[in-house]
Amino acid sequence: MQEKPMSAQTTPLAEKAKPEITVFMLVKSLPEWLAFPPDERFRLLGEHVEPVLRQYADDVRLRFYDVEFYATRVTDVWVWEATNHHSYQLLVEALRETPFWDRYFAIVEILPGVENAYAVNYGRQPLAA
Repeated sequence: MQEKPMSAQTTPLAEKAKPEITVFMLVKSLPEWLAFPPDERFRLLGEHVEPVLRQYADDVRLRFYDVEFYATRVTDVWVWEATNHHSYQLLVEALRETPFWDRYFAIVEILPGVENAYAVNYGRQPLAA
């Protein structure tokens, strides 16, 4: 049976409690990546990134945001949600072994955070809109 692409699979993390950590990874696509036609970019994602995402799918979820329309310092924001720090760390180690880390994309900044920690730490309800 042929495996569904990650975009069509149900992400197990989505069915669990809130993530322990959310990481905003600010990245900039590099000229080598942009030189590939779109079909080749998707092939490379499938070859190098999807296996890593599948390996950690129970504990880590990725969402992509394109920002090149509005920013020049970075082209994309990769938002990682992880049920635990260790799984996120292992995922990053695996990504560092691929050409996506510092060959196709420059990792400009990594901003880890905990959602609503300001309220939870004081036993308060978080603000919501």
